[in-house]
Amino acid sequence: MSVSGTTLGLLAAASIAASAPYAGLEPAFGNTIVTTYPNGKSTKTWLHRDGTYEALRANGDRTGGVWKVKGGELCITQKRPVYVPLSFCTPIVPGGVGASWSARGLLGEPVRNTLVPGRQG
Repeated sequence: MSVSGTTLGLLAAASIAASAPYAGLEPAFGNTIVTTYPNGKSTKTWLHRDGTYEALRANGDRTGGVWKVKGGELCITQKRPVYVPLSFCTPIVPGGVGASWSARGLLGEPVRNTLVPGRQG
């Protein structure tokens, strides 16, 4: 599966406003969520306001799909290159560019997410 914990963590880059659930994700739009794994490799994720995302995995593969906010968490579902019929969800945490936070990857491994400026990669 090519959906990464980094992707979910990147989606967790900001808090959700109760009246406008996507407004809290604003810092992630136009910037890059970098997820670093225990082995030092990283994944880059880009969220788009239209509910889609793109990611560049540590192995160089590009993936993409859709995201939504559900129950205070950011949930992503991979649509390409292969559809994965399950969502990976992660809590949304407050922060803007420069924020860094700990999370869990898809397999439960600890990861470090950082929101970096611009579209890196």
